[in-house]
Amino acid sequence: MRQHTDWRHRLTIQICLLASVVMIATGCVSTDTHQKALDELEKTKKQSASQAAEMEALKKKSKADSDQLQQQLAGLQQNLDQETTQRKTAEQQAVSLAQERAALETRSGELQSKLDSLEQEKGRLNSELGSVQGQIKDLEEKMASGNASAQDQITKLQQQASELEASAAKLAQEREQLRQQQSQLSATLDQERQRLKVETDEKARLATEREQLQQEQSQLSASLDQERQRLKAEAEEKARLQSEREAKEEEIRRLTRTQEELSRSLQDEIAKGNITIQQVRDRLTINMVDRVLFDSGRAEIKPAGTKVLKQVGDVLNKVTDKQIRIEGHTDNVPISTKLQDRYKTNWELSTARATTVVRFLIDQGGVQPQALSAVGYADTHPIAANDSDQGRASNRRIEIVLYPKDLQNIAGPPVQTAIPTSVH
Repeated sequence: MRQHTDWRHRLTIQICLLASVVMIATGCVSTDTHQKALDELEKTKKQSASQAAEMEALKKKSKADSDQLQQQLAGLQQNLDQETTQRKTAEQQAVSLAQERAALETRSGELQSKLDSLEQEKGRLNSELGSVQGQIKDLEEKMASGNASAQDQITKLQQQASELEASAAKLAQEREQLRQQQSQLSATLDQERQRLKVETDEKARLATEREQLQQEQSQLSASLDQERQRLKAEAEEKARLQSEREAKEEEIRRLTRTQEELSRSLQDEIAKGNITIQQVRDRLTINMVDRVLFDSGRAEIKPAGTKVLKQVGDVLNKVTDKQIRIEGHTDNVPISTKLQDRYKTNWELSTARATTVVRFLIDQGGVQPQALSAVGYADTHPIAANDSDQGRASNRRIEIVLYPKDLQNIAGPPVQTAIPTSVH
């Protein structure tokens, strides 16, 4: 925005310089001032060209920044897609591991049930072994007493006891194998639990990274939108300034044509020094000393003044794009006693004169009423010192000020220190 303000300031300087050139043409300023104005205009043109180059460089830099943000956004989107694929793969692995874990737990339950059955079988065999050993002891006692038949029975029982011991040893071996398998299954389950925990942690990490990537993507998108909005605002501001500059230039050209037409129409009075026409920026001021229009202390237009005002009206009634303010001004000499029954102070006199001119321009000049206003300033806006006859004569005047309707913000509002009385 600082650049836009500088541009507007330089545009204002160009307009002022152009106005100075116009005033040179109408004899309002000296040749030296004209040369200074031309030098300043050339300097301003160079500064404007430099400013345009800076704005173009800024636009290129903004375009490069926007492209870089687009590339970063595409990279982040690719990373996000990769992380999503990895997360889906991890979820599938987790489902598979859960199925394997369920199968292992089922197998472990089956082995535990088989181990319990073997424990019961072992108890039964131990009970039978104890019974057989008791029978052997009985037979040994009988054999000691010389019972020969008991020897055969003992042999059979010893064989049966050996078979039972072999079965018990086999059962013990199977039991040990089952315990080893159960230990291996427990270790496998622990490993799977640890693996599932790692997978869960990895899944949580991927979710966190995904959220961070989404946040970064949102931030980059917001930054990209802001950059686009900024570029759009700069383009709109540039277009607005260009349109404003063209409108201002056209406004000044129209005002210059009006000044030239007024100068031709009023050249006799201008030559006499009774009327001066001055263009400053986008305002055109026609300054008429009061003796051209009014007698001293009166607000009725003299016959000679009607001719002058008719010439002014013939030009102003062609102006459709300006506001026209009629200003009444006086010197600081109070109203004489004999005139105070009509005008108490210079305020009433200056306002009455301005209103009379407005009424004449409407009735005799054909100027549109909505474009006109009247204001009395009395002696509050002197253009010369009131300590001489010549200075007071200069201050007693009617000023007709033309200013834009649509470009008031560019031109700036008029400074009014008096209380105006307007007639439309």
